[in-house]
Amino acid sequence: MTGAAERAAQMSVEEFEKIAKLVDKVSDTVELEFLGGQICFKATTDADCKEITTWLRQRCTQVRTELRLYAGGELGLLVGADREGRAGVLMAAEIASYETGSEIDRRHHTENLAAYAAAGIPVHLLIDRDHGTVTVHSDPAADGYRDRHVMDFGVKVLLPDPVGIGLDTEELKGFVR
Repeated sequence: MTGAAERAAQMSVEEFEKIAKLVDKVSDTVELEFLGGQICFKATTDADCKEITTWLRQRCTQVRTELRLYAGGELGLLVGADREGRAGVLMAAEIASYETGSEIDRRHHTENLAAYAAAGIPVHLLIDRDHGTVTVHSDPAADGYRDRHVMDFGVKVLLPDPVGIGLDTEELKGFVR
């Protein structure tokens, strides 16, 4: 089990949502996330991140018109390990902030990955603009994903079932710093 899953929750989800709404009202530069029972600060979405999100939304919905892509700023995603009867999530996608080398960022992505796997989300996609790579995680288990494939921008990436979409990542080369 990961450190995120082993720690006691700092507060209830409802308390976190109240705090997050207050922060959202007073700051355009701070975003909060409740991960593994802990409050995490994350980088705000920049223009390139929004462009990549739009690109991903278009690619996914062109091939699979029944899919919906919810970006974090539009809708918080509440996923418990047992999902409590909610409809399944097929994929979680993250676009790494520029300068992803910080300890906070590494921990954030590691804990996100563990939480998504523990919740049974079948596919995790990480788009890393610093390194110019796409990482696809699949086959979730309680302690993380069993499969991990890292590919450079520019190749065709296959998102495994149940997503079942191929992405030509050539366009992402324009977002590498």
